Amino acid sequence: MVAIAIYTSSTVIEMVATTTGLLCVWLTAKENMWSWPVGLVNVGCFFVMFGEAKLYADMMLQVIFFILSVYGWIIWLTKRGGAQVRPTRQITSRQTVVLSIIFIAVTLLWGFVLKTYTDASIPYADALIATLSIIAQYLLSSKVMENWLIWIAVDVMSIAMYAYKDLYAVAFLYLIFLFIAIAGYIGWKRELRIVERRELICPNTKQA
Repeated sequence: MVAIAIYTSSTVIEMVATTTGLLCVWLTAKENMWSWPVGLVNVGCFFVMFGEAKLYADMMLQVIFFILSVYGWIIWLTKRGGAQVRPTRQITSRQTVVLSIIFIAVTLLWGFVLKTYTDASIPYADALIATLSIIAQYLLSSKVMENWLIWIAVDVMSIAMYAYKDLYAVAFLYLIFLFIAIAGYIGWKRELRIVERRELICPNTKQA
């Protein structure tokens, strides 16, 4: 991870941000509670970096990620039933409908604002990726398995976007994120099946 951070970073804070970012995603895929404090350090680094670069919209995005990370830390600690973290669950039909509506509305509005009031080169693509990232983080914080499918989509689109902008080092970083997200989905799906089998055998162990 440190080697990747050195390759993709030019300053100390970028190295810390990259290292904690990779470590956070890896720990999350492993359902390790340390992912949350590491993630908060990562968010703090990016907040400072974007502030120095005067990228205020990206700074606000980090504030949202900070709030969702604190929320996730709390959620993962509740209703554990003796386990280290809260059991994985699947997205509900209601969540799918509500989040789909939010996704479309926010993406269109955010894209319009970026196109109208900024010099963003690909405003709607930026808005789409940012909105999907927030939704994915919310589902991850809620311990919903499908968060990884959205992160996989975000990573694929980010690789294409950064390659288009000739930011190949960043594109490579998102390629690593993509592999971790795929591993995370496989691992969480396996854990969900174990929980479901346990609930079939012992219905009283089902989590609310």
